[in-house]
Amino acid sequence: MKNIKKNQARKWGAGIVAAGVLLSGGLLPAEAGQAAAATVQSKADQSLVVLKVNGTITPQTGIVREGKVWIPVSFLHDSLGMPLTYDKAEKAYTIGKGTSKVKLTVSEYESSISINNFYLNEYEGKNINNRLFVPFDLVSDFLGYKGEWNAATGRLNVVSKPQNAITIKTESIVKDHKDAPVKLDYPQFSGLANAEAQKTINDTIKQTFTKFAAEAEKEIANKSSDDRPYEYDGGYVITYNQDGILSLITQQYEYTGGAHGMTYRNAFTFSLKDGKRLLIGDVLKANPNYKKELNAKLSKLFKADGGYQGGFNGLNTEKNFYVKDGKMVVFFQLYEYTAYAAGFPQFEFTFKELLPDGSSPFAGLK
Repeated sequence: MKNIKKNQARKWGAGIVAAGVLLSGGLLPAEAGQAAAATVQSKADQSLVVLKVNGTITPQTGIVREGKVWIPVSFLHDSLGMPLTYDKAEKAYTIGKGTSKVKLTVSEYESSISINNFYLNEYEGKNINNRLFVPFDLVSDFLGYKGEWNAATGRLNVVSKPQNAITIKTESIVKDHKDAPVKLDYPQFSGLANAEAQKTINDTIKQTFTKFAAEAEKEIANKSSDDRPYEYDGGYVITYNQDGILSLITQQYEYTGGAHGMTYRNAFTFSLKDGKRLLIGDVLKANPNYKKELNAKLSKLFKADGGYQGGFNGLNTEKNFYVKDGKMVVFFQLYEYTAYAAGFPQFEFTFKELLPDGSSPFAGLK
């Protein structure tokens, strides 16, 4: 129950997924009954998708549902060759490898998707007709693939993205304090042509986690034996690793008593050429009015949100954003303009709507 409550606090109410995943096409026997109980049966609002890899049709089929393309987990394993394992004790599936490894935890009570100990509350799995599906967005956003979608023919061709020629390794800060464990995962990069830029990027990210760890040690030192157990953890996810640009999000979570823990989010977008940490103005510099236009868009979106509590008068920092394919996502901290239960408010914009025609967000930065 403790872990369930902790994960629910991180996920802020992500949907429940039954624990019946297929491995190479078949349900795990131990989970079949559970899966059947929660299977989504409605077919009126869904249609089949032909799945292709590099132009070749595969045996698996996807589904269009709720305006999204969903793909079966078996497609990731059988057609894209991603390792897929299941931990029965944890009720967790691991898909992929390295720093792009997805952990999908499912049970009767909750579900969660994480990469590098970073919980992706915006993504979920769906059990459809006794098969576990994930949105293709999960694959295109984090697993190094892109999709060529043809809505008219119902075909999705999946191809790999060209990635920056760098190596990403996860480092950890682990402290096994009694009743106050610390587990922080953060990335370090190697293979950059500019050694100084590499050091700058690595030091910037590492310092974010070492500072959090130092603050945790102070709190633990002052912890009373009567206090509830504390907990500290953190992780990261890479959102863009192309064109000489690297973008990622990090999170640190702490529980020191009370109704729930607290999570802090940071984002970093770097030019690999010189190690510069980019601000919103750096990627939108082709638009001299970017600040005014972006603030107007954000204000309108906030006011349309039923959970908005007021107070937004424009960006107070240009650091809280990250890059995706052709897009930029601006986010705000918990409690900043919304209640805790609303999670991190975030707003996605295409560069086409923020920049003049023909301009590039990374011009001169590669």
